Amino acid sequence: MIRTSIGVQELRKRIGEQAKAEPHHRFWGLYTHVWKLDVLEAAYRLAKENNGAPGVDGVTFEQIEASGLAELLSALSDELREKTYRPQPCRQVDIPKDGGKVRTLRIPAIRDRVVQGALRLILEPIFEADFQDGSFGYRPGRTAHQALEQVRKGLNHRLHLVIDLDLQSYFDTVRHDLMLSKLAERVQDDDVLWLCKSILKSGGKRGLPQGSVIGPLWSNVFLNGIDRMLERAQHATRQGQYEVVQYTRFADDLVVLVSFHKSARHWVVAVERRLREELEKLALTVNEQKSGIRDFGAGETFDFLGYTFRWVNQRKAPGKKMVLARPQKKRRTRFLRALSETLRKCLSLPVEHVVQTVVNPRVRGWVKYFRWGNAGSDLGFVQWQVDKKVRMFATRQRPKRRGGCRWTTWSHDDLYVRWRLFNDYRVARAASPAG
Repeated sequence: MIRTSIGVQELRKRIGEQAKAEPHHRFWGLYTHVWKLDVLEAAYRLAKENNGAPGVDGVTFEQIEASGLAELLSALSDELREKTYRPQPCRQVDIPKDGGKVRTLRIPAIRDRVVQGALRLILEPIFEADFQDGSFGYRPGRTAHQALEQVRKGLNHRLHLVIDLDLQSYFDTVRHDLMLSKLAERVQDDDVLWLCKSILKSGGKRGLPQGSVIGPLWSNVFLNGIDRMLERAQHATRQGQYEVVQYTRFADDLVVLVSFHKSARHWVVAVERRLREELEKLALTVNEQKSGIRDFGAGETFDFLGYTFRWVNQRKAPGKKMVLARPQKKRRTRFLRALSETLRKCLSLPVEHVVQTVVNPRVRGWVKYFRWGNAGSDLGFVQWQVDKKVRMFATRQRPKRRGGCRWTTWSHDDLYVRWRLFNDYRVARAASPAG
């Protein structure tokens, strides 16, 4: 992993320490750091590490470095210092979702990614000091698996009443005036706020730009007030060492667990009401069709971050229950269908090349995320399907009548030695919740 320079790390450390020591301090004089060459250089290196497709201008990292990286960074520094910088429109890419819907990603040009990265390097330590323990999305040192583990831990502690609220088109509906007011609670720098507004407006009249560098940080800033409210509810309801209310949020995915005990059930109504009030203040809409209160202990299931949670009987201990967390079947089906469609477009390419450059990266990424929980049988199914698809792909390229094999007769060595097909489908040890 590429790290920021020592100078930028020290600057971020100082900003973070002050933000933590003075929770109500509003920072000023930040803008001068955004256009410093070492900050822009660090932002460029981070952008290159994440790679990604070019923006609307079609300029790639290779082209930038061939024509002169120093010249680009110097020009950006001058534009920012003189406030003549104007972000380019984002390139829009539609990603299919369930039900025929699409999620629109907005891909900034690389030069704009560098500016957003520099802004994030300066703002992140301020707001990271304010973020709550129950927030996991897009934060340094925190992962989706830690969020999932915290939910499983709460369910094992019999917090079985689940408030599951789905936000309707969250990233597309954030009001810019409210977003800027959230930033201004900690930033008293008109130039920084001008830059934030310019970036927001380049993506449209409303919403946070999905696919941008700065959007994930802003999404957490916008919802931090809800986290604070739920954190207060968590502490107010605690009974000694026992939790009555627990929340976990990853970006716009939020789940609140409440104790099933009859003395605590009234908190479900109270917390849900307060949660809806806070969401209304932010002009956010709840998707009522996907939202509700689930009685997990009574056998109702719920989904969170691509996994389905169930309360089931233990196989080896009849009469005892356990939390079962498995990948959603629709995620598995969607992945395998997409892999088949991709392979159909690659029939003119050598099998080994397709396995190495097309199949392995996709399978490795899917397995890396879904190897958590009780995913053993799902991973086994995916392995069998991937094995079968690669065999059939090889046979289509070289059928038996042309000296090839039937799809069932390709050997293990063909797949895993000669073509080097990905073969690590082990379930990983559980991640510890961040604390």
